[in-house]
This record gives sequence, C-alpha cells and structure tokens, in this order.
Amino acid sequence: MPVTLPARALLLDMDGTLVNSEAAVERCWRRWAAEHGIDGDHAMSVVHGRQGHLSMSILLPERPMEENLADNRRMLAEEIADVEGVVEVPGAAVFLAALGALGGRSHALVTSADDALARARMGAAGLPLPELMVTAESVGASKPDPEGFLKGAAGLGADPADCVVFEDSEAGIRAGQAAGMRVVGVGPRAAAFGPTVHVETLEQVRVVATADGGLLLEIG
Repeated sequence: MPVTLPARALLLDMDGTLVNSEAAVERCWRRWAAEHGIDGDHAMSVVHGRQGHLSMSILLPERPMEENLADNRRMLAEEIADVEGVVEVPGAAVFLAALGALGGRSHALVTSADDALARARMGAAGLPLPELMVTAESVGASKPDPEGFLKGAAGLGADPADCVVFEDSEAGIRAGQAAGMRVVGVGPRAAAFGPTVHVETLEQVRVVATADGGLLLEIG
C-alpha cells in the first residue's frame, strides 16, 4: 500500500543507500579481517554504517585507538583506489535528479565515509554530489550517534522532526531514530531494524514539491 511522508529536508546515507559499494567494501574488510585473524563474516556484520576506526575498536577491543586510526587511514586509501563494481543503487540517479530540480537545500549527504571516499564512490556511480555533505571529518562521533544527521538538519535549516533519513544499515537507522527523524530503510538489510518505511530500492520513491515549499515523498 503506498505511503506518503511530508518533509522539509532529506538526509541521505551513501553506501548501500545511494551507492552499491558492497563488493569493494567486502574486498577491503575481508582482507583486513584475515590479516588480524578475524572471521570475515563476523567483520562484515559489524562494519556497515560505521566509521572504520570504530568498527576496528569493536572487532579488536583491546587494541589502542591510535593503531585503529592509523589502520583506518591506510584502509581509506585502499578504498578510494578501489571503485571496481561501484554502481548506483537502482533509482538513485533519478531520485537525486528530482531532488536537484527542487533546489540545492532540499537534501544532504550524511555518510560515515570521509570526503575523498564519498567523492570517489559517488563519482564512480555517476551520481551528483549534494550541495551539503556531512562526512567523517564533520563529526566527532560515528553512527549510531545522531550527530551527523543533526548537523545535516542544521545545515539545511530544518527541524529534525521535519527531516526524513534514508539509510540501509542498523547503525544508520539507529542514528536517524536517535535524532528524532523518520527513516526510510533501503534494501534487504534495512527491513530488520524498524525503519518508518522500507523499500527494496529507490525506484519505489517519488519526491514532489508542495505548495508551502516542502517535500512530499510518495513511497510504494
């Protein structure tokens, strides 16, 4: 049954939501897990939606954070260079084009990737960058902390209650919920974490402008 959600602004995750980078993420993190004697499947159950150094601290809780940060810098360089197979999530280009036509302050990218990685993956997928980007460098706390989404809302001049988050991971969905926002869960992973609405792809989402300058999402 179709669902409609009114909003003033949309806050969009990148990996798994706009960009299918699953193959590249798997290659990088399974290689790292093997280097540290960690089961690859266990590692993959942790890393989605979080900044790399936080994932490392969960997987290697006894290791000093300085080592995690150094390892994360090395891995980011590898991920930026490895965009083989990075493509749009079905419907992402059309969705972003519709938002772009409504004006640059209707949406923001809120990602746990750093700026360089976000630009590399969005570029590889052929997707335009929003005017406002909240990346790893912009926040002091990674998802599931709500800081990134709250910064995105503030940057767009929108009340959190008037924002809708698009996310695929548990960490991201929890962050959106903690920010007091409604969440559209995207893809098969998202359904288990209680988003406000769930879609398989962005092909199921249409956005239109309202007479009062807001947005209306038509989902289904």
